[in-house]
Amino acid sequence: MKNVRIFMYKKYVFSGHESFPCRMLWPIKGYDYIVEGNNFNDPNSVVELGVGKNMVASIRYWLKVLGLTEQDKPTSIANYLFDKENGKDRYIESLGTLWLLHFLLVVTQEATLYNILFLRYQKERKQFDKEQMQNYVKRLMTEDDKHKQFNANTVGKDFGVLTQNYAQPSSPKSYEDYSSLLIDLNLIRHDKSDKSFAFNIDGKRSVPLEIFFYAILKMKGEDRTVSYDILQNVGLIFCMTDIEVIGMMQQIGVEYSEYVHYSDNAGIRQLLFKEGKNIKPIDLLNRYYENAAV
Repeated sequence: MKNVRIFMYKKYVFSGHESFPCRMLWPIKGYDYIVEGNNFNDPNSVVELGVGKNMVASIRYWLKVLGLTEQDKPTSIANYLFDKENGKDRYIESLGTLWLLHFLLVVTQEATLYNILFLRYQKERKQFDKEQMQNYVKRLMTEDDKHKQFNANTVGKDFGVLTQNYAQPSSPKSYEDYSSLLIDLNLIRHDKSDKSFAFNIDGKRSVPLEIFFYAILKMKGEDRTVSYDILQNVGLIFCMTDIEVIGMMQQIGVEYSEYVHYSDNAGIRQLLFKEGKNIKPIDLLNRYYENAAV
């Protein structure tokens, strides 16, 4: 995955999931399917994957928006995680992998609503419902001169799937209602009384330091000075408060002092990368998985 730029929407995508949230085993199931040389358009895909036709399309969609495939070919991060012999977390047993996949989902911008919700809407309000999100998206698309592409029904369905991915089910009918990939991150809570939702910003996040630092490296580009705006955006992705973000920066400054220095002078907060010292995103993932309980 290339370094990330946010808020530059080449397109607005609110469909493709066939109204299914991403289930826990789908990334591995889909990854194995394409690695073995199979094609999602093959009529036998229903049999090979053991799901219905609409679910085949949904699995394909989730692999793409999670940054695990490009043109139906596995990305380097997909191979890194799920390779049968050397995959770091082939069965997604580590919570850090869920945080990583959540980050990728937000920043790839292949599923636009996730980027809009966590990185834009969250700056304005902490509570939301379907109608508010529909109106917010309509406003953004109007400002971007793409109001003719706006479809309230499509955005509403996408919102329903998004909340199923993150929020505990309000009226569960079976175990499958708890099988959404990202539900254990506890990022969104559902208020049953008025059908609204809220970002869960209470308490300390369980985001591993290396995953947080990885996100910074992916979002900062080539700059050696990382402004607090970027650090805040990383915090927004993980639903962190400013105090928690500052705490993470201080910890990174201590544990990775060879590479970076966290500065908080005269109220100007920034992360400074030292000249001649480079650390790569993959180095952070390697360090995390060397010590992760997988």
